[in-house]
Amino acid sequence: MAETPAGKAQDPIPVRIVPRLDDLMRPEDYHDPGCKKIRLRISIDKDGVAILGDSLYVTELEKLFQAGCGGGGQELEKTLCG
Repeated sequence: MAETPAGKAQDPIPVRIVPRLDDLMRPEDYHDPGCKKIRLRISIDKDGVAILGDSLYVTELEKLFQAGCGGGGQELEKTLCG
């Protein structure tokens, strides 16, 4: 279980594997190994807010989403490509 900023444990957000998500990384992102860059795109429509994240550091990206999105019925979509 992840912890919220207040220190309360929360259940992990369910993850659903999808065949494709947009690639947000740019060519220069692959040539700077010292920078743990995470790119985000935030979209708002009639159904709510969608946040797309992309990074070479998938574990850090997933921790970020787990910490910030718990408890609201959200679901993480993830691809299995590298």
